[in-house]
Amino acid sequence: MFEALTPDEWRAVALSLRVSFWATALSLPFGLLTAFALARWRFPGQQVLNGLVHLPLILPPVVTGYLLLLTFGKAGTVGAALDRWFGVSFAFHWTGAALAAAIMAFPLMVRAIRLAVEAVDPKLEDAAATLGASRPWVFATVTLPLILPGILAGAILAFAKAMGEFGATITFVSNIPGKTQTLPSAIYTFLQVPGGEPQAIRLVLIAVAVALTALFLSEWVSRAIARRIGAA
Repeated sequence: MFEALTPDEWRAVALSLRVSFWATALSLPFGLLTAFALARWRFPGQQVLNGLVHLPLILPPVVTGYLLLLTFGKAGTVGAALDRWFGVSFAFHWTGAALAAAIMAFPLMVRAIRLAVEAVDPKLEDAAATLGASRPWVFATVTLPLILPGILAGAILAFAKAMGEFGATITFVSNIPGKTQTLPSAIYTFLQVPGGEPQAIRLVLIAVAVALTALFLSEWVSRAIARRIGAA
């Protein structure tokens, strides 16, 4: 299957992997903070934050992409400032594809981590605090190891979701071969031209393989870490 890929197909696969990696890596700290805030803290606007986090799951992906274009495009409020002050451009660039993928995958990441945080017994943290440990040390030595399966599961699911993101990405950064054409965009392109079905099928098989691998890996990692924590 891989030997039959053309250079254009390889570029689409490589770009998807690059976009998914950075979308997951850069959003993980924010996902951890958001999940912890929703699970443990009580503050005004908490339900609003929860709604905003899950909004990409409810909105049509094209709407999310259009909102990103209005905000982070070169004529957008945030995008114009970033381009003028830092030379950072998102619209019609692979960085924009990473941003769109991160936003679409963010709810899955936050939900997995939040469930892990909510499963931790606060009494364990309180016991460590009574022994003189500071809050950051309690988090690093007690909370973090216990929620690690959820963090890894959320990261893997977010990576798989980012690999399959299409609607928001193509609306925000278009479908430029070698520049913004990800795996789903390439599949869409091949299905629009006569004789492109064999290439589309090859890429579909790769997408299915990546998605299934991510799901199985997420389950295996979560169970393996849970066993190690339970045996410790």
